[in-house]
Amino acid sequence: MSARIGKPLLRLGAGALSLGFLALPAHATMGYFTLGGDAVARAQGGAGVAAPGANAMASAINPAAVAGLGREFSLGLEAFAPSRGYDGNGTLFVAPGSVRSGYNVFAIPNFAYNLPLANGAVLNIAAYANGGANTLYPDVANPNCGGATGVFCNGKAGGDLSQLFLSFTYAKKDGNISWGISPTIVGQRFKAYGVGSFAALSSNSGALSGNGYDYSLGFGLRAGLQIDVTPQLSFGLSGQTKMKMSKFKKYAGLFAGGGSFDVPAAATIGMAYKARPDLTLLADFERIFYSGVPALANPYPNGANQLGSANGPGFGWTDVNVLKLGAIWKQNAKMTWRFGYAHATNPVKSPYVTINILAPAVVQNHFTVGGSYKMTQRDTMDFSVMYVPKNSVTGPEVTSAGATTGKITDEMSQFAVSVGWTRTF
Repeated sequence: MSARIGKPLLRLGAGALSLGFLALPAHATMGYFTLGGDAVARAQGGAGVAAPGANAMASAINPAAVAGLGREFSLGLEAFAPSRGYDGNGTLFVAPGSVRSGYNVFAIPNFAYNLPLANGAVLNIAAYANGGANTLYPDVANPNCGGATGVFCNGKAGGDLSQLFLSFTYAKKDGNISWGISPTIVGQRFKAYGVGSFAALSSNSGALSGNGYDYSLGFGLRAGLQIDVTPQLSFGLSGQTKMKMSKFKKYAGLFAGGGSFDVPAAATIGMAYKARPDLTLLADFERIFYSGVPALANPYPNGANQLGSANGPGFGWTDVNVLKLGAIWKQNAKMTWRFGYAHATNPVKSPYVTINILAPAVVQNHFTVGGSYKMTQRDTMDFSVMYVPKNSVTGPEVTSAGATTGKITDEMSQFAVSVGWTRTF
């Protein structure tokens, strides 16, 4: 990369990473991963790993997708509204009754810039939310606390995780094959509060709860491939390595491995079929490997291991499989409509509903619609709406002493509206 090109891209990247952390975090879907990086991807159910990119943000689905794009700039914003909480029946520790999290509307930005090179390749920079998790439970009355209050007998309770990806993509189209590679910088921030009552179970009770935000940085690699088998049919593949992150030292007594919280690996395969000149059908399958991150995958409790220890308890999450279906209908030269559906398996299993009150990521079915309107020869507006109906998981209340006779039901639903703007040059 020449200095003339590299310095502006690095400045854009640093600015995007800084602005991203000013955005409010959210509780995402597919575990805690987002359904798509921008309005275009969300409108078609997150599918599109085999389709040429509609704009510079397509590198978030597949780094190869931007290989055929020219110089352009994309900017977008999602208003994300999750509703989450739990119901406790006959609990002996957790606050009984129906308790709902506050803090229900979030703003999530995205940004991308695509720059063609003299050799026919492109450089692309994109900043977007990979995912997040957020709950904020009020200081509710709890008759199980012997005079204390709160979901976990420690006042207001909740957690707040956000992850931002900053990807630098080099992509090229050679004949009927497009490929791309994206070294990716990852930033995380996290805080937890109201879980101080778990101190006796922690290897480091001073780094367990109520320590404000902590930040983590890491790095990994994303890559992708697209193959045009015929003018109508193409296949795609994309994936990311596990992103190795620095530890959350302020929460070394909460997450297994002394605050270790890596970003799991993921892989997607898919196809795009042009059924008619104005209609393209998409089908993707994604697998997210939460089992590779002990802080997420380890069971709770995990034998005699303490919170924060080398093999400490986690959230009991399993790997997630996601089927994504999409359709793109070009109504005319100005208007393109997009439709989508995604079904994700549930990472939260019945035995672990107690700890997952902090992260009730139990939604499964996603219905999306949106489109792109070409306002001028250079400017396009994208939009999408996503509806995720309520889903729930019920299981036993589990304390350090084991399961009680109480029952807990974690539940969540979601609604989101996204807009975006792309300027070509």
